[in-house]
Amino acid sequence: MIASRKLCSSFKRTAIGLVKRPLESFKPPGESLDSARRTYASSTHGIHVFHCPDEVGIVAKLSECIASKGGNIHVADVFVPENKNIFYSRSEFIFDPLKWPRAQMDEDFLKLAKKFTAMKSVVRVPLLDPKYKIAVLASKQDHCLVDLLHGWQDGRLPVDIACVISNHDRGPNTHVIRFLERLGIPYHFLQTTRENKREEEILELVQGTDFLVLARYMQILSGKFLRGYGKDIINIHHGLLPSFKGGNPSKQAFNAGVKLIGATSHFVTEQLDAGPIIEQMVEIVSHRDNLHSFVRKSENLEKQCLMKAVKSYCELRVLPYEENKTVVF
Repeated sequence: MIASRKLCSSFKRTAIGLVKRPLESFKPPGESLDSARRTYASSTHGIHVFHCPDEVGIVAKLSECIASKGGNIHVADVFVPENKNIFYSRSEFIFDPLKWPRAQMDEDFLKLAKKFTAMKSVVRVPLLDPKYKIAVLASKQDHCLVDLLHGWQDGRLPVDIACVISNHDRGPNTHVIRFLERLGIPYHFLQTTRENKREEEILELVQGTDFLVLARYMQILSGKFLRGYGKDIINIHHGLLPSFKGGNPSKQAFNAGVKLIGATSHFVTEQLDAGPIIEQMVEIVSHRDNLHSFVRKSENLEKQCLMKAVKSYCELRVLPYEENKTVVF
């Protein structure tokens, strides 16, 4: 499905397409095949995140693990909370998969995880590993959903979208449905009522996904659903100060003359809109804004905030911290 579409001109999308082609097809003129192969192999990009009890020597052992296999760390972030015996790190490195096979890499980092009793140790090689498979849930508003689809189409969002599920019936000739048909992404309309949220059917549709994204899905997922799914769910909602309850909060905020609007992306928990925060964005509004520009700014923040949160999650930048916080590298 992906191969049949035109490749986007962005570097990341092009790079992914190139590694799927024979090396002979893209080696520079005058460069030998062996030289081109060495250039590709030595620049394969990997990411590793680590979360364990703090002790002396963790950074040294992580560096030694990568360097001993010929890898080279390009970015390293470490966080040790004050007065807490907890260590967090995220490393980006390049390596030669001929010298450090992918399966061996997993084994090497697993040994480190056991040595330091790690709560989390994850390694990812974007060009070699399967993309995260997600499902997107949306209601009537399109802005966040369409932005995710565009991000996926042009390669800014490193995921595969398995399906879109909605409690809003979009007609066959609507922009979203035509867009989904062009992309080959199934659309499932599940009409909900106060008594039936169709959660069992949603669970069936999202089997095999790595995480879910709520793109302005205006239904509350039950604790039973969250436990049944058992994986992360990322949500987005507006952040209007002060908070406005009930229908049309943007109009309420506009009429109240607020000066600051925002958006918050967070993990979904059983406590409504109270899960660990991944990303927040704000923008100033003023008396010069009319209702249309006010809503447009609010929607732009929501889709930017959600896109950044999903991208950060895929890049292993988000780690749990304490009971209801996150470390975002």
